Amino acid sequence: MTDEILYDQQAIGFLEHIWGEGFLSPGGPEEVARVIEGVDIAGKHVMDIGCGSGACAVLLTRDHGAAHVTGIDVEDPVCEAARHRAELEGVADRITIKKVTPGPFPFDDETFDVVFSKDSIIHIPDKVAMAADAFRVLKPGGWFAASDWLIGHDGPPSPQMADYIAEEGLEFAMASPRAYAEAMKAAGFEEVELVNRNPWYAGVAAGELAWLKGPERPALSDRHGKEFIDHQVAIWTKLVGVLESGEHCPHHIRGRKPA
Repeated sequence: MTDEILYDQQAIGFLEHIWGEGFLSPGGPEEVARVIEGVDIAGKHVMDIGCGSGACAVLLTRDHGAAHVTGIDVEDPVCEAARHRAELEGVADRITIKKVTPGPFPFDDETFDVVFSKDSIIHIPDKVAMAADAFRVLKPGGWFAASDWLIGHDGPPSPQMADYIAEEGLEFAMASPRAYAEAMKAAGFEEVELVNRNPWYAGVAAGELAWLKGPERPALSDRHGKEFIDHQVAIWTKLVGVLESGEHCPHHIRGRKPA
């Protein structure tokens, strides 16, 4: 990773505008609930990988009853936003936000009951090392429950996907469902399950693109900057194409550490 800030205040403000306060990826509270469906969060200690601006940490404590959430991220702006959100929501005593450097998680073995992530481990290139380290910090019987942006195949991306990734400019490290499943199983996880969310987000993204290009565009340009919105339209146009082809395939990823 570079030292460039990928999620500055302008990007955070726009993504929260399109996806809701505190969210830097789509789906809101409903998608968080789907990711952890069937996983007992109440009274548990949770690590949130790539906590962003804090909406998920707040939801996991306030709405799902986690005893404590430790959110980690690599950039100051999002960590500051997450701490501020926890204060505003009155759950700062149950949320710790920690800026980390890329690499092994800075926690002891068997620290957490649940490792959670929403659409951020795309920025971690080594999925095998990530899965192994998530397994390490989980207590026996604990769950890994995440969503992430995947590519539908192994090997290099198609020219269309490569063009989209270049337009995003976010250092994406996409892996295939097969690669994720193998990484999880190699780490020692059982009950490994991957669920393809492409049909859902393909429709959502098409609606987002129509909104960006529609009657609201002048107001969006006034609020976020014309050049910035023009770039978002270019990104979403390419995003919709790779979602429609199925090459870009968001997934839910789950596994349990043996008791």
